[in-house]
Amino acid sequence: MANVIYRHPVNQEPETVSNMTVAGAYLPGILVTEDGDEFTVATAADIEAELLILSNRQFYDQDITTAYASGDTGVAYRPKPGEVYQARLAAATYAKGAPLTVGASGYLTAAGASERVLAFFDGTAGAISAGALADVRIANSFLTASA
Repeated sequence: MANVIYRHPVNQEPETVSNMTVAGAYLPGILVTEDGDEFTVATAADIEAELLILSNRQFYDQDITTAYASGDTGVAYRPKPGEVYQARLAAATYAKGAPLTVGASGYLTAAGASERVLAFFDGTAGAISAGALADVRIANSFLTASA
């Protein structure tokens, strides 16, 4: 299943948001926001917004390593607690279960003390290069990282 963003069985597909254009050349697996017209890359400033995970357009044979062109019609998932996705991460070393929050470029990054936790690292522990995909498990939206 390394070639998909959503990591559960197909009979449990999550809610999708589509028919909006992407505002830039975005890779699947980043976090985005939407304003009803377009998807825009999420940043730490968007922590209180509804964050979506940009997917690939499987019906166009777009793989997860091919970026959308600005203006393409995009597809994003509305993640729910407990679901597992491949998401793009900031460069760092991650331990299994490490709490994650949104950072620059729509990448998940290690959550600091008292930051809102969006997901937990669910991949193989170790160093991750900037923008690499790794499995993450969506957290309960009310969690905050502890000191």
